[in-house]
Amino acid sequence: MKKVIITDGLQEVGTEALRREGLSVEVLPTLPEAELAAKMGDAHGLVVRSATKVTAKVIEAGRTLEVVGRAGAGVDNIDVEAATERGIVVMNTPGANTIAVAEHTIGLLLALARKLPQAHGALKGGRWEKERFAGIELYNKVLGIIGLGRIGGEVARRALGLRMQVIAYDPYLTQEAAQRIGAEVVELDHLLERADFISIHTPLTAETRNFLGEAEFAKMKDGARIINCARGGLISEEALVKAVLQGKVAGAALDVFEREPLPRDHPLLSLDQVILTPHLAASTEEAQSGVALAIAQQVADVLVRGLVRNAVNVPSVDAETLKELRPYLTLTEKMGSFLAQLAEGRMKQVRLDYAGEIAGQTTSVLTLAFLKGLLNVILEDKVSDVNAPYLAKSRGIKVMETRTAESEDYASLVAAELETSKGSWRVAGTLFHKREPRIVRIDGFSLEALPSGWMLVFANLDVPGVIGRIGTLCGRHQINIAGMQLGRERRGGQAVSILNLDDPIPEPILREIRTMPDIVFAKLVKL
Repeated sequence: MKKVIITDGLQEVGTEALRREGLSVEVLPTLPEAELAAKMGDAHGLVVRSATKVTAKVIEAGRTLEVVGRAGAGVDNIDVEAATERGIVVMNTPGANTIAVAEHTIGLLLALARKLPQAHGALKGGRWEKERFAGIELYNKVLGIIGLGRIGGEVARRALGLRMQVIAYDPYLTQEAAQRIGAEVVELDHLLERADFISIHTPLTAETRNFLGEAEFAKMKDGARIINCARGGLISEEALVKAVLQGKVAGAALDVFEREPLPRDHPLLSLDQVILTPHLAASTEEAQSGVALAIAQQVADVLVRGLVRNAVNVPSVDAETLKELRPYLTLTEKMGSFLAQLAEGRMKQVRLDYAGEIAGQTTSVLTLAFLKGLLNVILEDKVSDVNAPYLAKSRGIKVMETRTAESEDYASLVAAELETSKGSWRVAGTLFHKREPRIVRIDGFSLEALPSGWMLVFANLDVPGVIGRIGTLCGRHQINIAGMQLGRERRGGQAVSILNLDDPIPEPILREIRTMPDIVFAKLVKL
């Protein structure tokens, strides 16, 4: 029975969903690195929220670990690179808490405009200070949204309902997509100069850390107000405190922080202009139940059914598409293994060309399968769909992919070329009857070979007697030939042949074949 460890207080609906799938579940509190690493030895899955830090040490301790699931939108508390190198799937639930976070953002927007928490606190403290807490209206104010993704888009729609003007900076979004939401796309500097309120909704990466810092605050209009319900670290807290104290920023509302829990002596706590909530944006009953159930189902899909959804380090494929692609996955993995065994020299680059009907499918997963077959031949490391691109890149192997809707000879054709320090090798494959893999071309020679078992691949000059001599040699050494496919460029030119064998050819016999007259090369391949 495969085991899943859950930390950070995932709701019971997620735990029960995993158990219903026949998985063993161990529920732990949020643990420091060393204690969590000590628990990881026999775990196949790990489910966390934002508090647990899944470090390289934790990942390395998970000898049987297959998947790490984050119940939430981000994965900045997970060392994705370390997981990828180990071939471990990292996934999240990007859409499950969208509405909750968007609504919290709007709540902070209103609270910031009308100073609601400050007025509440004063009144609870016995002070009636009506004049002190006069606010501003949102009507016709400019809301600048940094990052117009799922959550940013929902915030924009709600702000438009409040009759605000919405402008957005998102380098990955087209003008047309923003217009469908109702936002105006602008450059970052223009947003900073125009916006009355700024709400940030981007992931935390090396590029976005301190995205709003001292230089950005200086460009804002006087009296701007800042909201962050995305990730701590997107805003430089030191620069924000300075901007508030100088009066450049009229106020801020933050739900996330660089350090959580927020230290008791943090200067943000002393600023009346700043509203703070303890990472509550996704904390609704609906969102937490939805996130827990979603991550449980995704983790179970990986461990029980081999289906990957919402992964951040491997392409995700739905069940129906995976069913359709599975024969092609087998084909491309075999093609990769075939080329790796056929070629000589240090690998430099591979190119895959998808032609015909297959070009309209999710070919990225087929490329991963090809790389897995290719690298498994040459590496002792565990190679999977997850770490295959990482391992190829780390060894300087360039990977290219092209697609075309036209295919001359077959409804679908996958062609692969491997370039090494000693030359180039090419192979092409397709499916017969939409389910049976076949190699149909080797270095330009057409044939129809079954990519299975032991295969003797050889090239020779097209003269009489070559096949007979090899057949006689195999018969003399009790090596049965299960199948044979031939391809040639022209009569009297060069030919390529594949013999499917019941047993491997011993190395001395293979050397004898290579020394035969008219043999150009001979390789033994195992698929």
